[in-house]
Amino acid sequence: MRLKTCYYFLLFIATPFIGCKDNPKKSETKPNKEIKEIDSIEVAEKETNDEQEKDEFVLTEDNAIDFFFDYQKDLEADKVKITTDFGSFVIQLYDNVPYHKANFIYLTRKGYFDYTQFHRVVKDFIIQGGNSDDKKTAKKRGDIGRYLLPPDTRKGYKHDRGTISMPSSEIDNPHMLASPYEFFIVVTDPGSYHLDGDFTPFGRVIEGMDVVDKINAQPVGKGDWPSQNIYITKAEVIE
Repeated sequence: MRLKTCYYFLLFIATPFIGCKDNPKKSETKPNKEIKEIDSIEVAEKETNDEQEKDEFVLTEDNAIDFFFDYQKDLEADKVKITTDFGSFVIQLYDNVPYHKANFIYLTRKGYFDYTQFHRVVKDFIIQGGNSDDKKTAKKRGDIGRYLLPPDTRKGYKHDRGTISMPSSEIDNPHMLASPYEFFIVVTDPGSYHLDGDFTPFGRVIEGMDVVDKINAQPVGKGDWPSQNIYITKAEVIE
């Protein structure tokens, strides 16, 4: 009887310690899971914020030059393929006109030129693209930003046939600052050299000049706007 009593007494004393031994394992599992869940939420929120910051970046007169200066540093691509209703042609951009080259590559990668038009066609002179009367084009410009580019006419390039150049902004500016969203291609043979010094050549057509000539041959109406819309269906960087 006495032995049995001692046995129950010892069992009673040992029981709390047995129970306590299991509890830490249970308590350790839950906090670790919560910490992992919190960490994953923070990472997801950070990634979302980073994406939003990228999407919300807008070019301005104050930041455009610095942005394109940095953008062109590691820029290896120098060709853009333009696909139109009349076929495709390829433009090679000049490396030593860095801001205009970087701008054209950047806008192409952003998809800006897709579904814009060749909105000005002057027979035996130029075709001009990058604009449209479509509201989507205006929205794209608003999303990318409002800025101009300084001229860069001292690199020795002339407005030979096939040259791609950038027109001056319609905004009244005595320094001939360029409209970054538009471009024109010279079709005059051998060239339109009266444009030298006023506009910035930043590349040339190296394939598909016959397509450029087809566009230039299209009938136009008032203001040199083609009678039938001529769309750039796709602009893509050749990497």
